[in-house]
Amino acid sequence: MQEYFKIFLDGYYGYWNYLTSEILYPSWHNYFWWLIGISVVVWMLELAFPWRKNQAAIREDFWLDGFYMFFNFFLFSLIVYNSVSNVAVEAFKDFLGLFGIENLVAIQVASWPGWAQFLLMFLVADFIQWNVHRWLHHSPWLWEFHKVHHSVEQMGFAAHLRYHWMETVVYKSVQYLPLAMIGFGLDDFFILHMITIVIGHLNHANVKITYGPLKYILNNPVMHLWHHAKYLPEGSHGVNYGISLSLWDYLFGTAYIPNENENEPLGFDHIEEFPKTFWQQITYPWNKKN
Repeated sequence: MQEYFKIFLDGYYGYWNYLTSEILYPSWHNYFWWLIGISVVVWMLELAFPWRKNQAAIREDFWLDGFYMFFNFFLFSLIVYNSVSNVAVEAFKDFLGLFGIENLVAIQVASWPGWAQFLLMFLVADFIQWNVHRWLHHSPWLWEFHKVHHSVEQMGFAAHLRYHWMETVVYKSVQYLPLAMIGFGLDDFFILHMITIVIGHLNHANVKITYGPLKYILNNPVMHLWHHAKYLPEGSHGVNYGISLSLWDYLFGTAYIPNENENEPLGFDHIEEFPKTFWQQITYPWNKKN
């Protein structure tokens, strides 16, 4: 227990030092400043080439979504997630050790070229996320958390990272074991992470991009707008679950783009009753009236 407590405290010190270094010492290998840079560039694209021309530059909930972006990307880890997840990983390894399991790797790809390892990780991680995303829509309990993301009524780049912190716990927990079983020889996933941020920002941005024939592979703003549409096919829990890739939706029959109406109403039934502030939204799943 003392060892776990030390890991917990070290998680706070370590992440605080990491975050202050990220903010104070900009570099080409820096999540904090790359997030700001990507956000500014995509916002400029929205202003220069708006799909919904009647949407204000500072759209509804612009600042709220901006806060979510930094909270979910950095502050949540600083407050609790980094320390708790470090303890959870160590406890899981100790549990496996009781059965003599010291290495989870079942598939070894470390000898592959770097680009092939990156591609495999991108595909595997995105497919896992696609399945988790479907789960968030199909599980009544998890849907109450996912509603935060779907409470956006005017789409913009920052809506990408407007989600309940519980989603981080669910996504990371489900991804951990499958990815741990693949023996990647990569130490740096910075480029891969930034690619997913760019795609996610663009998917939520007020721009019209379809990527031509690549729309069957890459998720895009037109397709993702319909994921957020208020009115979906009858009996459907959701459509267009792709995170970075649209491929899985076309393969498994969940792709849905009936038209390219940029003014399609967004949200869900009774969205007008959903809370409007950050604190009310993140406590909503526990405080909502049955």
